Parts: sequence; C-alpha cells; structure tokens
Amino acid sequence: MRKNVILLICSVLLLSSCAGEFNKVLKSTDYDYRYEYAKQCFAEGQYNRAEMLLRELITLKKGSDEAQESLYMLAMSEFMNHDYESASETFKKYYTTYPRGVYAEMAMFYVGQALYESAPEPRLDQTPTLGAISAFQQFLDFYPQSDLRLVAQDKLFDLQDKLVQKELLSAQLYYNLGGYFGNVNSNSESNYTSSIIVAQNALKTYPFMKHREDFSLLIMKSKYELAENSSEDKRMERYRDAEDECYGFLNEYPDSKNCELAQKFINKCKKFTKE
Repeated sequence: MRKNVILLICSVLLLSSCAGEFNKVLKSTDYDYRYEYAKQCFAEGQYNRAEMLLRELITLKKGSDEAQESLYMLAMSEFMNHDYESASETFKKYYTTYPRGVYAEMAMFYVGQALYESAPEPRLDQTPTLGAISAFQQFLDFYPQSDLRLVAQDKLFDLQDKLVQKELLSAQLYYNLGGYFGNVNSNSESNYTSSIIVAQNALKTYPFMKHREDFSLLIMKSKYELAENSSEDKRMERYRDAEDECYGFLNEYPDSKNCELAQKFINKCKKFTKE
C-alpha cells in the first residue's frame, strides 16, 4: 500500500514538473528553443503539445526552413489527433505554400488520406468522399511514380466503392417504395422507374464495380414490377421489356443464385407477350 502511494506521488510530481516545463516553453521568447521542444513533443507522440507550439512557430519562423517543417509537423499532429478536417486544410496549405518543399509529396498524399479517414458511411452525404477521390487523383497526377502510388490507387477503389454502395442503397430504396403498403399505379410506377434509372446510371458510371450483379438484379425486378403495375395500354410493351431484361440477366450471370427468379419472371411475362 505504501509503495503504491509513493509511486502515485512520484507520478504526480513528474506530471507537474512536465507541465511546468511546457508552460515555461510556451512563454519563452527563445524561438529556437521552442522549435526544438516542439520537435521533441512531436517525436514522442505528444501531438496536442506539439500543435500548441507549432501553430505560433509557423508565423514566428516564417521564411525559414523551420517554418516549412513546422507547418508539416502541425498538419501531421492534427492528423494524429484525428482532427482530419483541419489536417487536410493544413496539408493543403503546405504544398500550396511550398510546392517544391521537402514534404510536398507527402502533404499532397495526406490531404487525400485525411479526407479518406473522415469519409462517412454510404448512407450519409458523400462530399468528403468526393473530396478524397479528387485529392488522391491529384496526387497520382502530380506523382505518378511515387512509392505511395499503389496505396493511393487502393484508397481510390475503396472510396469509389463507397459511392457505389450509396447508389445501390438509393436504387434499393426506390424499389422498396414501389410496393410499400400497397403503393401501386402512379406512385409505384414512379419509384420503380427511379430504381431503374439510378441502377442503370451506376452501371454506366462504374462499369467494373463488384456490385454489378446487384444493380442488374434491381433493374430486372423493377422492370417486372413496373409491368405488373402498368395500365393496359403500357402493359404489353413493359412485359416485353422485362422479359428481355431477364434474358439479358441470365446471359450475363449464368451462375447467379437469382437465375431461378429470372426464369420465373420470364414464364410470367410470356403469359402476356405470347398473346
């Protein structure tokens, strides 16, 4: 028990000593000393302290190599503190201010990385995702031979998949609304048509995506339901369109678990198209 108390007292004294030293550095007019202390804090992973010192140093050291390094360390400190929005702006400020700087390549990469880390789940607004895609693409344009090229490309694929998932959720929502609580005729027609349009646009925009079959399935199902809920003057044409879509699905995905559903739709469509 006594040993634990002694250890606790020592820890408190050590923390107080460190806090006292840091406050002394903050008030010091010896900017070289503050700069070296900021570097030490950064190296030791004390990013909050590093941030506090570096924010002022980038102005105090303006025009010097230390200012350039301070700006990059500030951006990295923000990134390590998970303040990704601030980090992306600071990294952007770095390569804008020092386009030929020592850390320009890394700064441009980390603009995309910071936005990548803050990209939300597919259901939410994807503005940060689009920003990250743009940033990584810019990085690849500027540094096509970079050692980080493959990493940036992988991140781009991940981000694009997030956009695809959002489109898939949107198309699925329209399809679900088509038959929501007996929602038929004009409302269902509008929703099934919207599901088809969203899915078709996604297939055109992202032709090599891994969710291609999911979109194709939604188009097939929506066209069939659209025919089912059509007025007499449109029904025949829409059943033909749905039947063609089912055959197209079977041709493109012959091993799909949904082939049985496609054949079921074809059989139902034929009852109207053969007349």
